[in-house]
Amino acid sequence: MFPAKLSVVPSAAPFATAALALSLVVLAGCSSKPIDPTNSWSPNRIYSEAKDEANSGSYDKAIPLYEKLEGRAAGTPLAQQAQLDKAYAQYKTGEQVQAIATLDRFMKLHPASPALDYALYLKGLVNFNDNLGLFSSISRQDLSERDQKAAKESFESFKELSARFPESRYTPDARQRMSYTVNSLALSEVHVARYYYSRGAYVAAINRAQAAIADYRDVPALEEATYIVFKSYDALGMIQLRDDTKRVFEKTYPQSPFLGKGFRSADNPWYKF
Repeated sequence: MFPAKLSVVPSAAPFATAALALSLVVLAGCSSKPIDPTNSWSPNRIYSEAKDEANSGSYDKAIPLYEKLEGRAAGTPLAQQAQLDKAYAQYKTGEQVQAIATLDRFMKLHPASPALDYALYLKGLVNFNDNLGLFSSISRQDLSERDQKAAKESFESFKELSARFPESRYTPDARQRMSYTVNSLALSEVHVARYYYSRGAYVAAINRAQAAIADYRDVPALEEATYIVFKSYDALGMIQLRDDTKRVFEKTYPQSPFLGKGFRSADNPWYKF
């Protein structure tokens, strides 16, 4: 006879144990989730905490608070202020792309804001290299030797500010920075012209220096540009053009040290006020 087959019913105990263990894991995961302390804060308190962080120099901590405030106080002046303050904090932490994006969004959403002049000023400031003197003294490289895209964008922001808000408290400083930026852009042409001259490419040096003279007006860099034209004509043996350029140079820059000392020393650039 064949032995009777036993009906084996699995015990529920192992499944119950597994379910319990799973629930404990889920609960443990939930309990480990960080709790946002700002959930119970009012918009004013969030703003106050963000300002405290920014004032202490902790801009990286202030940025997420401003972002929370933008959502909590959407549609209010406080949210607009949070956007501007966030852009400034991003600027201070070196997040230039994010700062520009924040400001562009602000100006698009609030074209009639009374703080629009500040937004334009800050946008220009983000692209403006205000550490030029420090970096040039270390690396012997100034703004005009680097990419000019940011300098031009900075100039355009300051130009728009000056045109649209001539009475703004930020406009006088913006105009000074515009002048500084134009000087830098002109000097970029002079750097190239000087390079060509040093390599004996005198015709190319003349063309580049004359381009700077034609494109810019009343900036210090044009003194050296004119000198390069004079020296290049001299090197080419073009006596008449050399003498004509020298007369213009002496009349325009009667106190110029170039004729006596030659090219400007890297230790005494024009932009060190």
